[in-house]
Formats: sequence, C-alpha cells, structure tokens
Amino acid sequence: MSLVAAANDPEKLSSATSPWTVAITGLVCLVVSLGIGRFAFTPLLPMMLHDGTVTLAQGGALATANYIGYLVGSLLGLVWRVDSARAARFALVLTVLLTLAMALPGTLAIWMVWRALAGVASALVMIHATTWCMQRLAGLGRSNMIGLMFCGTGIGIVLTGAPAVAMAAMQWSARQGWACFAVIGALLVAAIWRVLTPRPAVAASTAQSTSAPPLSWRAPRTVALTVAYGLAGFGYIITATFLPVIARQALPQSLWAHLFWPLFGVGVTIGAALVTRVGTQRDNWRLLTALYIMQATGVALAASWQSVTGLALSSLLVGLPFTALIALSMREAHRLAGPRSPQLISLMTATYAIGQIAGPPLAATTITHTGSFGLSLTIAAGALAVGAAICWRTRPRTCPRPADR
Repeated sequence: MSLVAAANDPEKLSSATSPWTVAITGLVCLVVSLGIGRFAFTPLLPMMLHDGTVTLAQGGALATANYIGYLVGSLLGLVWRVDSARAARFALVLTVLLTLAMALPGTLAIWMVWRALAGVASALVMIHATTWCMQRLAGLGRSNMIGLMFCGTGIGIVLTGAPAVAMAAMQWSARQGWACFAVIGALLVAAIWRVLTPRPAVAASTAQSTSAPPLSWRAPRTVALTVAYGLAGFGYIITATFLPVIARQALPQSLWAHLFWPLFGVGVTIGAALVTRVGTQRDNWRLLTALYIMQATGVALAASWQSVTGLALSSLLVGLPFTALIALSMREAHRLAGPRSPQLISLMTATYAIGQIAGPPLAATTITHTGSFGLSLTIAAGALAVGAAICWRTRPRTCPRPADR
C-alpha cells in the first residue's frame, strides 16, 4: 500500500502505519521543513546575489534571522504543550507559506521576518515530527529506523540543490526559484497530511508523560549531550550556509562550483541511511565521537584545500555525519529522558540554534578582515573537535544502561 493511497483512504489509514510508513512520513516532514524551509536558501543565495537583491552581508543577515527563529522555535517547544502531530502539521503549512512569501516583492526587513518565522517553523517540525516518529517507531519495536527519517534533510538538500543548478543555467530569478520550491513543498505536505495524525496510544503516552519524574537537567550526560550538540550547530553552519559561495570564489569558472551543494546533500542522505543499520544496542557516544571527527575533518578541508578534489571531499565529509549526528543525538536524548524527551530535544535544539546564530556573523567578520572564509572554517573545525572530545569523555565504560538521567 502506498503512502499516498493510504492517506486518501481513512479506512486503510490505521493499517498503513507500518514502520516504513511512519519513517517515510517523518522523512517528508524534514524534506519540507529543513530541505526546503531552511536549506533552499543556500543554493538560492548565489541567485539572489546575481539578481542584485541582496549583498553577501545581507545574505548573512537573512541566514542569521533564520537561525534566530530556529532558537525561538526551540524555546517555544520547551513551554508549548501540544500534540506533536498537530504541531508538526501547523509548522509544515507555515513553512510552505513562508517559502512562497520569499517569492513575492519585498524588502530586506520583510525577508528577514519571513526567514525568522521559517526558522521557528523548522524548529517546531524538528521537535514535534521527531517526537511523533520516535514514539511510533518505539511502539512498533523499530527505533533504529529513525535514521530513515533523517534522510529527509539530505533528500531535501538534493531536491533544492540540483534544480537550482538548472535554474541558474536557465537564468531564472531567485523569486522563481522560491515559488517553485513552495509548490513542491505544498505537494509533499498534501501527500502525508492524513498520515501525520495522533493515535489513541500516542495520546495516552503523552498524558502519562505529564506524571513522569522530572528530567535532571544537570545530569552529566544530559549536559554533555546538550553542549556537544550546540557545538555541532556551530561547527557545520558556515559550510552549510556558504558552500556554493565558497566554491564560486575558489573555482569561478568551474561547473563543479554548482555541484558541491547537491553532493553535500547526497552525503547527508547516505549518512542518515547508514544510521538505520546501527542497532540500538550500540553505544551512541562512541559513534558520535567518530562523526564529530569526520565532520571536523571535512570543515578543515574546506579551509585548507580549495580545489575540486578538496571541496568534493569536504562536501562529503561534512554531509555524511550531518543528519547521522542529529539522529544519534536524538536517539540518545530519547534514551536518557524517556517520556520527557521532547523537553530535552527542545533544549538541545536551542543550543544548536545558538551555535548556528554565531556562525554567519563570524564568517562575515573574518571575511572583512582576511578576505576569505579560511579563519572562520578553522574555528568551526576546532569546535567540532571539542565536541568529539566531550563525547569521548562521556562514553560509558561498560554497556549502555536502559536509562541514565
């Protein structure tokens, strides 16, 4: 039974909620909210620069507005008690509308508002769609399939990055690109609308969570996971925001300058898919250590080896761990916090957003003084190395326990 067919037949909907249906629904949520709502900006930024609608500094300001919105959305997740499926639906619709708004005439101030609200929506989808998907998969005994959901980010990046190459070749304006991605987003949301619904068992679980013991925010592993996750947000964001611009500066006449971003998306998708092969009995902390080191290496390559080979390796090494790192961090949060995991995920998302907010201004400042992204990328690689060290020190010396709050 196809996902769309199930969504159009209410009588068959309950039988369609297999692990694959749940994971693919979560995947589509991230395609729309992250692949389109957040990262469509990256391949469209060179087009906006070409159109003369923004400068590089203004593009950085738009990126920062989005990350501030992501922080606001994550903080909202800490206090807003709402059914996860309904919250995810609301945020997905908002994402589509805000993507369309970027295609309309406006000023920098208005675009900053739209991008900030898009960041709020992205955070709400990350929190609530992830919670919905993890609860469903756990109930079906297939928690390891959460990695399939996080393939959505990479697929979304490819879905926006590859067409953007064609759009640029056909000399489309950035406004046309935003409109195209809004239509794609609307079609994807319609496809999963009837599947992304609460079930009585999930509602009961949510009700029970209100009587669960409070999460210990100061527990060493809770603090370590949250801090390391914030460093991950800072460590990847300069590359993820400016990769096409970095490539065009380094290789102005090369076709590859347009292809590194889709290559990054391919890496993101492969990395997330590989997480589905990692059993829940494996220690998340050791795996996270390896992912942080891999991403730090990729970011360092973007700073030190700006050739076709160097930037291609950088795109893959930054992309492969990207959503794999997120998926394993979310899985560890679910293990640590149990029914309180939405609160911990919200806190982690807030620290991630703070890291993202710091990245573009740092890049803009260092470019002003040095003329390149090299220094900011080196600092970002160092932050990821610190994240790796935190995860390695936090690893259990014995097999993981069922809960460690």
